[in-house]
Amino acid sequence: MPLLACRRVVLGLAVGAAAAALSVLPASAADPAQLIQSTANEVIDIIKATPPGPARQAAIQRVLQTNFDLPYMGQQALGANWNKASEAERTRFLKAAESAEARAYSERFGQYGGQTLTIGKVTPRANGLFIVDSQLSQTSGQPIKLQWEVRDAGRGLRITDVKVEGVSMVMTRRSDFNSYIQSHGGSVEPLIAELEARAAR
Repeated sequence: MPLLACRRVVLGLAVGAAAAALSVLPASAADPAQLIQSTANEVIDIIKATPPGPARQAAIQRVLQTNFDLPYMGQQALGANWNKASEAERTRFLKAAESAEARAYSERFGQYGGQTLTIGKVTPRANGLFIVDSQLSQTSGQPIKLQWEVRDAGRGLRITDVKVEGVSMVMTRRSDFNSYIQSHGGSVEPLIAELEARAAR
């Protein structure tokens, strides 16, 4: 597996563990932290009630649609290639990326047990951005530092990125996507087709 793809999988596994294992947050947590708690609670309920398969994928996709700013994350992940894509390609890309992510996370979430996530400080930034610090404690091994980016772009708070030990999920995807595009003639179309194929598997 290429290095970038491998790193993306490892980071995705860590974030999947965090979301699936989130337990108790302080009652005084700010709204961004409560968003993460709510997201985790929904995911846990899905895992308990729904076996792996299309139904779980659809349920996870609804959580992503509700609590994550998927259009923003998709545009950021595509980077400069977003401006090169046609409107039709952008629409297909966002739909395919969302479906591929839902399938991947629906498969990953069932692989975890016993981890807990402790929420730290919530730091407000400019332009409606909040940074939520947290730490994932594992049943074995060292704790993992996770930092959640939560933003209000006029539609309420949404998760827009997660950093695992300082490494951005969105920027990791951008590196992976750019590498794929460059190795396939510089066109966005092959990437879209690949994501569509992943979502359909």
